[in-house]
Parts: sequence; C-alpha cells; structure tokens
Amino acid sequence: MTFGGPGQPQDSQPTTYAPPAPVVSAPGPALPTLPVPAKKGRTVSIWLFGILGFVLVVLIGYFVWALGAVASGIGLVIALIPLTIVFIGVYIIDRWEPEPKLLIAFAIAWGAIAAVGITLLVDLAITMAIGLRTEELSTVIQAPIIEEVAKGIGIYVIFLIGRRAFDGPIDGVVYGALIGGGFAFTENIQYFAISLIEGGGTQLTATFVMRGLISPFAHAMFTALTGFAMGLAVRRGASKGGVFGAGCLGMIGAMLLHGFWNGSAMFADFFALYVTLQVPLFIGFILAIVALRREEARITRERLGEYAAAGWFTPEEVTMLATPSGRKVGMRWAASLNGDRRSLMKQFIKDATALAAVRQRAIAGRDPLAADDERALLTRTRATRAALLAY
Repeated sequence: MTFGGPGQPQDSQPTTYAPPAPVVSAPGPALPTLPVPAKKGRTVSIWLFGILGFVLVVLIGYFVWALGAVASGIGLVIALIPLTIVFIGVYIIDRWEPEPKLLIAFAIAWGAIAAVGITLLVDLAITMAIGLRTEELSTVIQAPIIEEVAKGIGIYVIFLIGRRAFDGPIDGVVYGALIGGGFAFTENIQYFAISLIEGGGTQLTATFVMRGLISPFAHAMFTALTGFAMGLAVRRGASKGGVFGAGCLGMIGAMLLHGFWNGSAMFADFFALYVTLQVPLFIGFILAIVALRREEARITRERLGEYAAAGWFTPEEVTMLATPSGRKVGMRWAASLNGDRRSLMKQFIKDATALAAVRQRAIAGRDPLAADDERALLTRTRATRAALLAY
C-alpha cells in the first residue's frame, strides 16, 4: 500500500482497520491518607528474629552433619507439603480477624527453630545426666513433656510481645497451631531424611503418608490446646500470671493427647485407634473451631452494634460487616459498583472487625492504646464508606 506525496492524491485507501482499543473502566475513588492503629503490641522485634536466625544456622549445621546435605534437602522439600496443609487450615480459621503477618511468621519460626532447639538441648542434657533411656520412655513420656513445654513457651512469648493482637481463644488456637505446624515441619525433615537413608524411596513414601497425609495436624492440634487455654484466659481479662497458669493447664492436656498419640503408634494398633478415636477427636476439634468462630462473630456484631447505637453505623451495615452471609452480600454489591470496589469493601470489613476487637480490649481494660486505635479506625471506616458510596 502506497500513499502520494504532499498535495498528491493517494494511490489507494486502507481497507482494514485495527480493532478499537478496549475502554478501560473508570477507577474507583481512592482513599486519602488515613491514620493507622499503633503497631506497638502487635509486632515482633527484629532482634528476636535475629536470635532465631542464629539458632537456624546452628540447626542447619546439625542436620547436615547428622543426616547429610542431600537427605536433609530432600526431607525439607517434602516436609513443606504437610506444613502447607497446616497453614491452609490455619488460614481458614483465621480469616475472620487475621493476625498480624509478623506474629504469624514468628509463630511458625518459633515452632520450627526455637522449640526444636530447646527440645534438642534438653534431650542432650538428659542424656548426659542419666544416660540412654528406653525408646518407650522417650517417646511416650519425655517427648510429649519437653516438646509441648517448648512450644507452649512460644505461645506465651507471643502473648507478651503481641498482647494487642491476642484477643481470645481463636487467636490462641491460631498461634498454637502455627507453632505446632512449624515444629512438625522441622521434625518431619529429620524423619523423612532418616527414612530415605535407611530404607530408600519405599520407606520414605510410607513415612510421608503416615506423617504428611494421615496426621499433618497432629502437632498443631496438640499445641492448639495450650493456645486455647491462654486465649480463654485473655478473653476473661486475666493477668499475665493468670494467662501463664491457664497455659500450664492447657499444656497438660496437650501432653496427654501427645503421649496418647505416640503410645498408640508404639503399643497398640495405630490404624484401629486412628479410625475409632483419633478421627473423632479431630472432628470434635473442627466442631469446636466452628463454635469459636461463631462466638467471635457474635462478639464482633455486639461491639459494632454499640457503635451503631451511637450513630457510627447503620443496623444494616452491622449485619453486613459482622455476619458471614452479610459479608458475602457486601462483596457482591461492591463488585457491582463502578470500578469494582471490592478492595474498598474488604478494607471496610477489616477495619470494622479490628474496631470491634479494640472495643472488646477496652472493655476488658487491657489496652492502654485503645482510645487512639478507636479514633483511627473510626476515621478509616468513615472514609471507606464515603469512598464506597461515591459516584
């Protein structure tokens, strides 16, 4: 196709055209810079992660020395599968009011690094003090006690450094399950590597099925009992000592359940007990989580209802923000707005849920920064509502 020069007629006209560019939807209204709740009491010092990093280097050296780099590496990769299963389960539990990401990372790291390090050191000290123990004593009594104490310490540390993010039983279950999952991750590396070294792929497969598929939530469920007890004490406004005492009681339950689990594998028909007792226990655990989630939703709705009575929300908004069905309706409505405003609705729900938690802590009298957080979150929810309704 050619065209004439300036002032000359064109030899021909184009006969095809490029398709028109799609019309981009107008973006939704942007939020202005808004105040944020204080991070104090909801984060982790970089020094704590530094200490865990040092212990991690020591553990890596120990695993490479004891099991070899190849077997340890293969064990690590395979151990990521049950850890992912546990993490997805905890994510589902924690969706109502998600915990701070740094505390989640710290919980997993404590279980995978600190709790394992404590367990290895105590085991070494006991061996040096009293010599070798029988496998039965070590597996059924010593391991449950030492491991649950090491993991339980982590939950209490999280309570101390993150008290403003530790609001009740669900939070305790979340942190306990993450610590338990992290501990099982490192323990699985060892078991998988040893199975590979001693029995090759066949034994490794059997160990993976047993630990990675049949019982990925075992450690998470044990330690969740300790977290539940601490969270229940927190919800009732207990002092640091009261939370510690409640954690000790929960830890006893975790030790008993852990010891029974190990004993069933050593002294009885594991699969028979698994089907007749362990599976019902796990189902009961799930039902308890569902009940706790409903209680958390009830408290959220009650607290937001108090703000509605003061004119901050409408009753319809409380239903939308504080019930699972209302949140689904709200998300569908936000998606239908100009520019798809689901991100704004997610922020509205998140801030309103955090606001309810702040008020709950203020009522319990255990959050000195509650008034500042309340002002920030009320400002945020008002601005987000305005953005949702803007044309």
